[in-house]
Amino acid sequence: IAEHFAAQGRKTKQLTVSHAFHSPLMEPVLEDFRAVAESLTYHQPRIPFISTVTGDTVTDELTTPAYWTEHIRKPVRLTDALAHLPAATFLEIGPDAVLTALAQDIVPGATAVAAQRRNRVETEELAGAVGRLHTVGVRVGWAAYFEGSGARRVELPTYAFQRARYWLIPQDSGEGVAGIGQAPGGHPLLGAEVELPDGGLVLTGVLAPGPEGLFAEHALLGTPVLPASALAELALSAGERLGCGTLAEFGVDRPLVRPADAAVTLRV
Repeated sequence: IAEHFAAQGRKTKQLTVSHAFHSPLMEPVLEDFRAVAESLTYHQPRIPFISTVTGDTVTDELTTPAYWTEHIRKPVRLTDALAHLPAATFLEIGPDAVLTALAQDIVPGATAVAAQRRNRVETEELAGAVGRLHTVGVRVGWAAYFEGSGARRVELPTYAFQRARYWLIPQDSGEGVAGIGQAPGGHPLLGAEVELPDGGLVLTGVLAPGPEGLFAEHALLGTPVLPASALAELALSAGERLGCGTLAEFGVDRPLVRPADAAVTLRV
């Protein structure tokens, strides 16, 4: 088989395995395997599960002995399974990078990261994988990652001799917005405004990340949220801008939570 594909210019790799899994050579053991599978207790998956047996999402099938018996006999439909995933960033969880390169070849432009690599320091490999995921935009649960380590956020040092702080602080203002076709909003939180073709008006602003500001003393179950009074004030300010200074009805369907490491975009 290797010679056949080599003649076509295809790359092959000899697998170090004890049996020819996913091939007709597994058929003599299927009945014994099914007997073992029938002695187990199964549960429905709690997260979406895409099978490389069917190449599609499965739920009830996972709780049947027949599925796992077929698993060792049928071919691996990795291409079909990857096509059903809703993202192009993959994390391979296992003792080595077995499928990482395949995923990058199958999905154009994909980012595939292996959690571990054989014969390397496990903690260093895991830290490197988390770092690579972070650099491509994956939101990492840093609190969970560093839990139990004693790690905490620290201020970067200022200049060693003058002891003066020179870090840039994001400003919630409308200065400079004219350069991108917007007008200053004239409000501390709504720094820019855009007139719509139908005569409407959209006011926007950005709340810089961090625990300070309007979120500092207002929290629900320990989570900083923007006070409802601030939301009402934003609505009133937008109304006054259009000549509607009265707020007849006001409700909050979902609180505005401020992440510690990301800005919040406001739009009224």
